[in-house]
Amino acid sequence: MLTVGDIFKKEREQKGLTLIDIEKKIKVRKKFLEAIEKNKWSVFSSKIYIEGIIKNYSKALSLNPDKTLAFFRRDYEKTEEVKFKKRIASQYLTPQTKKIALVFLVIIFLFFFGYFLIQLKLFLSPPKITIISPKTTVFKREDRITIIGKTEKETTITIFGERVYQNKEGIFDYQFPLKPGKNILIIEAIGANGKKTTLTKEFFREQ
Repeated sequence: MLTVGDIFKKEREQKGLTLIDIEKKIKVRKKFLEAIEKNKWSVFSSKIYIEGIIKNYSKALSLNPDKTLAFFRRDYEKTEEVKFKKRIASQYLTPQTKKIALVFLVIIFLFFFGYFLIQLKLFLSPPKITIISPKTTVFKREDRITIIGKTEKETTITIFGERVYQNKEGIFDYQFPLKPGKNILIIEAIGANGKKTTLTKEFFREQ
């Protein structure tokens, strides 16, 4: 795509002129003329300054300033659009934003690391047994009580050598006979990881 710099360079060379010749003619330093021919707008301090040079350069080469300025503005606006996008992108990568992103990543890492540790602990730990009912341990006339407990559903429960099965919620029940005096209930639970828990509980029946 033809640029204003290409137009100036081509016209200058066709007329057999050097940048030094143009410099002497319009009183603009060679480095600025060269920058215009290479479309290096970052060399200049302002857009107005560039337009002033382009007008004078156009007159020196007998070119229509309006046309050359139109080419310049088209190219310059594209450059400004690229710069604007870069500025927007850099705003999202400011040190403060990077710091926030880093903190967010650390929090996510700690969350998953903590979750992994909890799951690992649960896997390595023996199963828990909770007696839901009865709430009391002393009875007067009952010769039999219903023990209701809870543990993990994958756990194998044994009471006095008898396999006891729990439901999907891990709740199980067992009919425990009571004799006068002290009665000891022993519940053994073996988890899916092979770890074992033994729960011993005493119940009293008054004589």
